[in-house]
Amino acid sequence: MPGGALDARRQQWRKLSGRYLFNAFALARVFRARMLQALQLAGVPIPIGLPPKWVVDCRRVGRGEPALQYLSRYLYRGVIHERDLLDYDRLAGTVTFRYRDAKTRQPALRTLPIAEFLWRVLAHVLPTGFRRVREYGFLHCRARRRLVLVQLVLHVLVQAATLRPRPPLCCMRCHTPMIVVAVTKRRRPDG
Repeated sequence: MPGGALDARRQQWRKLSGRYLFNAFALARVFRARMLQALQLAGVPIPIGLPPKWVVDCRRVGRGEPALQYLSRYLYRGVIHERDLLDYDRLAGTVTFRYRDAKTRQPALRTLPIAEFLWRVLAHVLPTGFRRVREYGFLHCRARRRLVLVQLVLHVLVQAATLRPRPPLCCMRCHTPMIVVAVTKRRRPDG
């Protein structure tokens, strides 16, 4: 979320006047209340023992590069890499995997029962129809003009993305590039 807003009438950027946009604790309370209200309206039973406080990570990240790096790692890869799965003990029913400790930033090993490991992995899988990120304001896909105006007001130069060349189609035997002469459709048998 940007630390300011576009005044379209004046065509100028209005900066944030304080140290933060929202109080994280108040944001967590409002989000929890709205989420529970939406579940109740949808007729979904609310589980017993729901935590009274929810965690919201709301902090200032300067120009946003650290936030983009964090989000890109979290959003566009799986929960755990296959190379980090080190051992599976069928007799003990455990899985050993490698992870990076959030506090020390050092690699560490952990062994969990299979059911708990699967529960932790599945906690990161979104239900059908949900999206990980939603864009609002001038970042929304239908606000291209406003985004261009923000870029002009803030003097942001956006470089055009360079297209990567398509790798050649190679022969499976000799591995030399093939030349496509013709493409034919497979005929379906009648009946």
